[in-house]
Amino acid sequence: MQDPDFTEIVGLICKEDPRFDRKAYDFIRLGLDHAVKELKKKDATRLTRSRHVSGPELLEGLRVYALEQYGPLSKTVLNSWGVKRCSDFGEIVFNLIEYNVFSKTDNDRREDFTDLYSFDDAFVKPFLPTRTGRGPATSTEALGSV
Repeated sequence: MQDPDFTEIVGLICKEDPRFDRKAYDFIRLGLDHAVKELKKKDATRLTRSRHVSGPELLEGLRVYALEQYGPLSKTVLNSWGVKRCSDFGEIVFNLIEYNVFSKTDNDRREDFTDLYSFDDAFVKPFLPTRTGRGPATSTEALGSV
């Protein structure tokens, strides 16, 4: 079940800024949790301390989380929520910061979320078939030798 305070705050944010669906905010919160867990696995020395996640680290965590949750539909799902580029993730994060749901350091900026990756590269390309061989097939190769 969701935290009622989070749900209420997201409702207020969506009234003020209707660009993104409520589900995008839930995704960011769950994606942040996922990113923190993954960073802790990689950096065992910080296991007991609180860990601030930078914009680029969060973007990478959100990319991985989306692929795990939605697979080849990741881009479609995110787009349906109004999220079409990395900077949209940043807008959602900073909306949550303005409502004191997330915190930031003096070094955190919206620009940290600018185009770390394209959504096609991140969410479509991993599912495209790969072609082995050298270059495009000729019509004879495609049909087989006669």
